[in-house]
Amino acid sequence: MPKHFLMCRPEYFTVEYAINPWMHPEAGADRDLAVRQWEGLKAAYEELGHQVSLIDPIDGLPDMVFAANGALVVGGRAYGARFAYPQRGPEGPAYLRWFAERGYPTLEPAHVNEGEGDFLTLDDVILAGTGFRTDVVAHQEAQEYLGRPVISLTLVDPRFYHLDTALFPLDGRNVAYYPEAFSPGSLAVLRRMFPDAVIANARDAEVLGLNAVSDGKNVIINAEASDLQLELKRRGYEVIPVDLSELRKAGGGPKCCTLEIRGEN
Repeated sequence: MPKHFLMCRPEYFTVEYAINPWMHPEAGADRDLAVRQWEGLKAAYEELGHQVSLIDPIDGLPDMVFAANGALVVGGRAYGARFAYPQRGPEGPAYLRWFAERGYPTLEPAHVNEGEGDFLTLDDVILAGTGFRTDVVAHQEAQEYLGRPVISLTLVDPRFYHLDTALFPLDGRNVAYYPEAFSPGSLAVLRRMFPDAVIANARDAEVLGLNAVSDGKNVIINAEASDLQLELKRRGYEVIPVDLSELRKAGGGPKCCTLEIRGEN
């Protein structure tokens, strides 16, 4: 089934501050290359038949390209983001305003959370990350608003500061993940919930191979994650590698650039 994604062109992309271990302002970033790579990602979605909507970028918000962090949309309702760092603070209201202007019921959050960066939706549950960017009380707030069970998972490696850097849904009932990114208890939960999960190795996790997007058949994934691609192909998925190396300088990959808009269901 075609999906509906919201994306933001990296018109003002740069690396001018460091709020995660991937960011090195002294190394700089090539904005034009980032735009070309982002356009390749957008084209890949459209070639698969998915709908892509766009939110206007805002000057002074270089990370606004990472649309996944802007909200969580489930059942046609938008739960807004409240960013942990002030550099990204204005993004939350901008994304929530986009949804409100299009008639979506919205909730401005009371607690710090970074949207789909830390909330990943499956058929019956929402997996929610905490430990670096999203307060665990936001998990409860999202559950109350969206009416879906939320399972809290604790992240322990600062390189994998959002859940979507360490895990992605393969479909509505299974996931791929990097075990070492999680606390012992959270890893036990994942093993119990997903005994047939795809397990990523450190090499693929370290190129943000798990910051991927699957529509249940096709997986858009960072090109460098070679072992993970082979395992996905072995499992029967069509793998579509993309190059987002410039955006990775800010800690982002395909999923970071992609906010899924889920309608009422």
